[in-house]
Amino acid sequence: MRNPGPVHVIGANGRSGLALCRALRAEGRNVVPIVREMARWQATGLPMAARLADLAHDPARLRHALHDATTIVLTAHARHLPAVLAAAPPQARLVALGSTRLFTRWPDAHARGVLHGAQALARSGRNGVLLHPTMIYGATGENNVQRLAALMRRLPVLPLPDAGRARLQPIWQGDVTRALLAAIARDWQGPQSLVIAGGDQVSYRDFTRMVARAAGLRPRPVLPVPGTALMALARFRVPGLPVITPAEIRRLMEDKIFDIAPMRAQLGFTPLPLASGLARTF
Repeated sequence: MRNPGPVHVIGANGRSGLALCRALRAEGRNVVPIVREMARWQATGLPMAARLADLAHDPARLRHALHDATTIVLTAHARHLPAVLAAAPPQARLVALGSTRLFTRWPDAHARGVLHGAQALARSGRNGVLLHPTMIYGATGENNVQRLAALMRRLPVLPLPDAGRARLQPIWQGDVTRALLAAIARDWQGPQSLVIAGGDQVSYRDFTRMVARAAGLRPRPVLPVPGTALMALARFRVPGLPVITPAEIRRLMEDKIFDIAPMRAQLGFTPLPLASGLARTF
């Protein structure tokens, strides 16, 4: 490993940040968690001493939290990259999580925030990488496959736009952690960007069937419904059903497929098959 020094993990209370802290500790690495809520960090039971910082409102405290950093990992939203770049020591390398939402045809605040962070890293000239994961599943408390399973527990049929033909390429949370570990170990020259995704490309219709089987449910028949109609219906809250926003439904009509050859070449691992990841999730 190029830099065996401490790893400062910003967003250590989040799903990806917490998983990374645990993985780094298992490797014997010195970890400096940086969090916004100390009580929430203490509830994890991990022994590393955390530092407080507010990415949006307290640049002085963030600068102090990072004053001795040589490797910084940002697992909070990539919109905070400009603040991190401004507070980080000049010699510190950066690894950050973005999102493939960056490439959507229908950018929202989330996508624009990722773009803002990506542009800031590119302009900075700093050594590091912004990893763009596809839909992440499999973390404790995640709201992707678990919400889909909850929906199928309550509905005899599954209404989907365009009959669920759009394709997706989900990535297991454990592979996101592997990607972060590999990125930390790599000697990046200048600012880089890299998509990280699962190896299986499936239609959303087939994805629902795989989730149902993994969750011990009978796969639900798909009811084709025009996307505009579903988006209109999503504005109404139905008691007992998970909340799904119109923007989420619109994204169900968009292929989200990416070449993972660069990920394999640069990070050196092959992602877990989707069926195996779903089996571990449930």
